[in-house]
Amino acid sequence: MQENQTIQLGTLTINKLTFFKVWVSLFHAVGIVGLALPISKPIFQQLTPFHLLMSTGLLMYFHRGWNLSFIGFSALAFFTGMISEIVGVQTGLIFGDYYYGTVLGTKIWGVPLIIGLNWFLLVYLTGEWLHGKIENHWIAAASGALLMVGIDFVIEPVAISLGFWTWTSEAIPLENYLGWFFIALVLQVAYRHFHFKKQNRLSAFLLLNLILFFAILSVIL
Repeated sequence: MQENQTIQLGTLTINKLTFFKVWVSLFHAVGIVGLALPISKPIFQQLTPFHLLMSTGLLMYFHRGWNLSFIGFSALAFFTGMISEIVGVQTGLIFGDYYYGTVLGTKIWGVPLIIGLNWFLLVYLTGEWLHGKIENHWIAAASGALLMVGIDFVIEPVAISLGFWTWTSEAIPLENYLGWFFIALVLQVAYRHFHFKKQNRLSAFLLLNLILFFAILSVIL
C-alpha cells in the first residue's frame, strides 16, 4: 500500500504516511504564524488557494477508491458547491447576502473556483471520518452535515477577518448555517450512496489539522 512505502532522507528512512502527516502539521503551523503576523499576512492570504490545492492533492494521493463512481461523486460535490454558491452570491438566496473578496483567486459569476474544491474537500473529510462509525446512512449523512456546519461556524470569523468573503449584514445570518446544512446533507447522502472505497489513512489527520488551524486563528486574529 502507498502509505506503507518509505521515503529516504539521507540516512533516514521514513514511512510515507508519517512523513506527510508531519508535512501537513508543519504546513498548517507555518500558515498560522504567517497569517498572524502583519508583515507576512498579505502573502499568506494569497497562498490560501495553494493551501487548499495541496491539502486536496495529498488527500487524493492516499485515496484508494479510484473508479467512475468516485469521479462522479467528486464532480457532483464540486459543481453542487459551486452552483449553490453562485446562486447565493447572485441572489442572496440559500446562504444570505455576501460576496467574495479577491484573495481566493479566479472567480466564475462572483465565486472563486477554489470554493467548489473546498466543498468537495469538506464532504470527503467528514464523510470518510464518519464512515464505519455510523451504519444508518441517513443518521450518518445528517451527522456529517452537522459537522460541516460546525466547521463553517469556526471558519466564518477567520474568513471574514482575512477578506475571503464579506457579509452585507453586521452579523452572520442564521440562513447561512441552514443553507450549509441543507447542501451538506445532500452531498453527504451522495457520499454514502456512491460506490467507491471509503478509506483514507490521511483523512482524519488532515481534518483535525484543518479544524485546529481555523480554531487557533479565530482566537489570535
